[in-house]
Amino acid sequence: MAKNAAALHILVKEEKLALDLLEQLKQGADFEKLAKKHSTCPSGKKGGHLGEFKQGAMVPAFDKVVFSCPLIEPQGPLHTQFGYHIIKVLYRN
Repeated sequence: MAKNAAALHILVKEEKLALDLLEQLKQGADFEKLAKKHSTCPSGKKGGHLGEFKQGAMVPAFDKVVFSCPLIEPQGPLHTQFGYHIIKVLYRN
């Protein structure tokens, strides 16, 4: 089972915006550009890059998605106490 992962995410306050961003991604929009424009997380300035992190380092719902979803395919929206996330897992190892 994977112990580490690297992911991008876009964090927004409203589910409607998260759904709209997810649809844009499905239509081929650039994840990093959307993250820079819309994400309220400090990682947005880096195109949503969260870097590599260990399993258990993120809030449980986020962690569950990262360590179980298909790679590269944007996932979401996932609601946590921080807002709504669109997640793109780059790799797990």
